[in-house]
Amino acid sequence: MLEIFKKDVCTIAKRAQHDGLCKHKSGNFSARDPETGYIAVTPTGLDRDEMSPRDIVVMDLECNVIENESGLRPTSEVLMHIEIYKARPELRAVAHTHSPYATAFAVLNKPIPAIVYEVANLGLTKGRIPVAPYGRPGTTELAQYVLDSVREADCFLLEKHGAVAVDERNIYEAFLKAAYIEELSELYHHALMANGGREPDSFEQAELQKWQYPPQITFPNPR
Repeated sequence: MLEIFKKDVCTIAKRAQHDGLCKHKSGNFSARDPETGYIAVTPTGLDRDEMSPRDIVVMDLECNVIENESGLRPTSEVLMHIEIYKARPELRAVAHTHSPYATAFAVLNKPIPAIVYEVANLGLTKGRIPVAPYGRPGTTELAQYVLDSVREADCFLLEKHGAVAVDERNIYEAFLKAAYIEELSELYHHALMANGGREPDSFEQAELQKWQYPPQITFPNPR
């Protein structure tokens, strides 16, 4: 069931580990099938290097496990994934990472400002990557505390915890956003250090919303 989704989630979970966005058993990933409404989500307690598509768990949005071929349990943070999908039904993927620079700012409860223009592609509405209030991992409190942030932006931090990225297309795009959260966090850290701890200039949301593909570029008419 959901074999393509399970394969994609497994592939991205492994890539996230190899790219340094989360290590060993940390972080979790899911993808939602728009036809059934089911989600394919990473299991708990399994090292990514040992993971295969058959280890990915299929669930519905009422917390019912539909399929777990390996007998593994879904990540304990699946409640957060489920509430995100309920809050934004258009979403198709959630990526939760523990990347070091992003997590450092999550520990500080410090939003990441839009210091480079590329954040225009991160689904921000207030010119920042916000921070969701602290909730203990695996609890309904955490699942509820993220809702304001996921309604504000496609990328946000979890206070004292890590980072989350969501996407309307697929798990690969959610992963790319998660990777960019880390890159932006690293740039922000370096800018603060180079500037003696003073905040660097950042873009207003109105400026970010002005981006468009260059209209001067034309294409041949399809035949």
